[in-house]
Amino acid sequence: MSDLWIIRKTGAAVFAAVLSISLFITSCFAVKAAENSQISPSQLYARCAVLMDAATGRILFAKNGNEEAPMASTTKIMTCILALENGNRTDKVTASENAQSQPEVKLGMQAGDEFCLNDLLYSLMLESHNDSAVAIAEHISGSVSAFALLMNEKANDLGCTSTYFITPNGLDAKDDTGIHHTTAADLALIMRYCIMESPEKDTFLEITRADSHSFSDCSGTKAYSCTNHNAFLKMMEGALTGKTGFTADAGYCYVGALTSEGRTFIVALLACGWPNNKGYKWADTRKLMTYGIENYTYQTIIPEEPDLEIIIENGYVNGYPSDKGVKIPVLTRGDSTQVLMSRNDKVERTAELKEDLAAPVQKGEVLGSLIYTVNGSRAVTYALVSGESVKKRTCKICLDYIRDMFFMQR
Repeated sequence: MSDLWIIRKTGAAVFAAVLSISLFITSCFAVKAAENSQISPSQLYARCAVLMDAATGRILFAKNGNEEAPMASTTKIMTCILALENGNRTDKVTASENAQSQPEVKLGMQAGDEFCLNDLLYSLMLESHNDSAVAIAEHISGSVSAFALLMNEKANDLGCTSTYFITPNGLDAKDDTGIHHTTAADLALIMRYCIMESPEKDTFLEITRADSHSFSDCSGTKAYSCTNHNAFLKMMEGALTGKTGFTADAGYCYVGALTSEGRTFIVALLACGWPNNKGYKWADTRKLMTYGIENYTYQTIIPEEPDLEIIIENGYVNGYPSDKGVKIPVLTRGDSTQVLMSRNDKVERTAELKEDLAAPVQKGEVLGSLIYTVNGSRAVTYALVSGESVKKRTCKICLDYIRDMFFMQR
């Protein structure tokens, strides 16, 4: 692992002096990682694949990670989390003719049937029922198109810049804007939100980890049973959750998460084979998860105080009130941080300061950021703050200085 220090100047913010800075990283590499534990894109079946650190969202491995492609029923993780956040699990959901008309795989609801939203969420995630997805979407937003807007707004909020939702179930679809699609990187980000950030993350995991779920409609006249088809849950120790998908355009898709020794990994796969290659997604998931477990460990980044000074325009601290500004020290604010890294990762540090820094400045005021990147991806950000207060240089300060100097000489 190499260690680089980068200074970035912005606008009128000029560094007066830059001396050496040290970075102490406590390493704890997994010595059992052998040379053959490395992975290359050619070893995967999937056309698009990503391995992500769920704690930070940093991509640890990618194969065409930003290539847009249909994602089939992996779409339903977004449908589920939005239903949990915008609905109530005890809500009654009435099936429409539109929901009834959805193709297989489906629950088999009839228009007018009423269900508890909680039960339909199990139907959605365990059996991947397409009619349940539409019924949920119409209940939450009034229509499929309105729910798609909600899906796209959430994707945008999460930083998914190459995702476009048209349906809540992931069936192949196209409109004037484009096709229903995502990328492996975006899909992993959505899963990260579902299990790490959403206020409903615990409920999401509860539903998606269930082995089975039995229920009836609200009238009690029709009984249903759902079984979880996510084979990955029993494939690897620490498996957390996941969602499969398949359509003619998308091929086999998968997104899943696993925890191991305090680390959480997410794998997202798109276009991972077509019939008769149903098992390819499991092979790729196991390979990527194993790669993460064997090669990535938490290391501690301890930020040293940077020996930096910056000029504050029109500033005054003491001494002669020069019109050339005043130099003050820049300090780092923040505690040590655990970062998931491998022994081959490249760490860089970049100092960025605000533009046009001018007095007055208070001690401890944030002046910019100290950014640590790993292989070009942002990993940790610390605040750079003023080491002392700076008054604004005024005519009064200048006159007071002249007055004091005159009386001192006498």
